[in-house]
Amino acid sequence: MEYTFTLKYQLADDDRTSGELVERLGEAGCDDALVGIGQPGRLALEFTREAPDAIQAVLSALGDVRRAVPSARLIEVAPDLVGLTDVAQIVGVSRQNMRKLMLAHPSSFPAPMHEGSASIWHLADVLTWLQSKGSYSFGKHVLEVAQVALQVNVAKEGRRLPVLMFKDLDALVG
Repeated sequence: MEYTFTLKYQLADDDRTSGELVERLGEAGCDDALVGIGQPGRLALEFTREAPDAIQAVLSALGDVRRAVPSARLIEVAPDLVGLTDVAQIVGVSRQNMRKLMLAHPSSFPAPMHEGSASIWHLADVLTWLQSKGSYSFGKHVLEVAQVALQVNVAKEGRRLPVLMFKDLDALVG
């Protein structure tokens, strides 16, 4: 099956030569990715990768990038953090329709990761909720990729916490 996702990286100063960087990525197996190097010090790769499942697609791409650019630091795997407009676009409805759903189901609609003038959600949470409603269609692979992106991003951020903090957090957040 074919999976589409984006890997975003922060580059070290010595990895900013775009021509050489693109060549190394191609040699390492990233020839199935569109390479974006527009923002100084950043690298975005939009993959369309064939794999048996989303986990293998994302993990193999992460490995290929690591081989090509060992000093690059992963910022995020996308799609993960999204606004209502993003979700609406993926599902094929209007933003207003998504907002109405959120307001009509306040106790069951997933809580945002950040709430404010621009709230954001984990895409996997919203797609899982929509799937439970049964009347919205989106490719199964979209949900799979969103779930893997969430797992990789949470694991990456979790590595920043001291091990002892996990016990304290478990007791407090349940």
